[in-house]
Amino acid sequence: MFVFNIFRYITFRTIMALITALVLSFWIGKKIVRFLKKRHIGENIRPEGPPSHVSKKGTPTMGGLVILFSTILSSLLWADVTNVYVLIVLISTVWMGVLGFLDDYVKVLGRNGHGLLGKQKLMWQLLLGLMIGLFLYFRPPYPAMRTSTEVLFFKEYIINFGIFYILWVMFIVTGSTNAINLTDGLDGLAVGLAAVTSSFFIVAAYISGRSDVSRYLHITYLPGAGEVAVFASALTGACLGFLWYNSFPASVFMGDTGALALGGAFGVMAVLLKKELAFAVAGGVFVVEALSVIIQVTYFKLTGGKRVFLMAPLHHHYELRGIPESKIVVRFWLVGVIFALLAVLTFKVR
Repeated sequence: MFVFNIFRYITFRTIMALITALVLSFWIGKKIVRFLKKRHIGENIRPEGPPSHVSKKGTPTMGGLVILFSTILSSLLWADVTNVYVLIVLISTVWMGVLGFLDDYVKVLGRNGHGLLGKQKLMWQLLLGLMIGLFLYFRPPYPAMRTSTEVLFFKEYIINFGIFYILWVMFIVTGSTNAINLTDGLDGLAVGLAAVTSSFFIVAAYISGRSDVSRYLHITYLPGAGEVAVFASALTGACLGFLWYNSFPASVFMGDTGALALGGAFGVMAVLLKKELAFAVAGGVFVVEALSVIIQVTYFKLTGGKRVFLMAPLHHHYELRGIPESKIVVRFWLVGVIFALLAVLTFKVR
């Protein structure tokens, strides 16, 4: 029957996954925000941050649970959970979400704004990257691209990392996770950009899983990868729903629970779809934010205390220049949309 046959189509399930996650995030979000407020689980503002952030002290945190629950439940409902791509990205998202939750919990418990040690978080991020890298190296879903990734603008040209592919996977997963975490500093900034970036992955996964479209665009055909579009769509819906509560002025922060989960999901999807370089374009704002921190720290050490920016990450630099927070966020969103569109354009301009 047509009514049941429609559930076979990825396009239908992708749309339904977004709607389901959006509705779930509205419903779950309200309950989680109320619970966090009741338990006085609030954000601790670090003294080295912008002075304007002092007023945000006590705002409920760990709101990333909304994104996690909504994404996972929607994915379990609409995606093929026996698909290896879906299983890997779900496990990775939960892994990073749990790590972020523990970090947030330690912050709240310690009341000093500091969570797990940086080395501890880095170790677990690298471990996830290592396990995924080993799995893809020894049990790749698509053997022809076992240790390779696509190159932008060149038809059917790839980079083969060989044994170093495992290190490449670790770098992408860890780099993505920390880049999103660094961007999460203003109300609605990171989750809004995450919604844009996950929308890019919907397109990337769908065309990678279609033999006709991938052949036309001269990109790698990955049988079964289309199911990742359902997960990415659920993630998009969850991010949009959470933005309802996280937009300025935020009723709740997603904390590391959400930031690490999003970063892990993006990094793993990029690796699975062989779109690591395209992801660097789509998530251009995340890359710039991370680079601003690297530049600031490096220049500070080399010059004995001088700075390139008033404060890093970059969004804090603009804050200290007197630009209103809401204006910075919207402008960063717009730049993020441009980056995502450029990334999609690279599929055709080859």
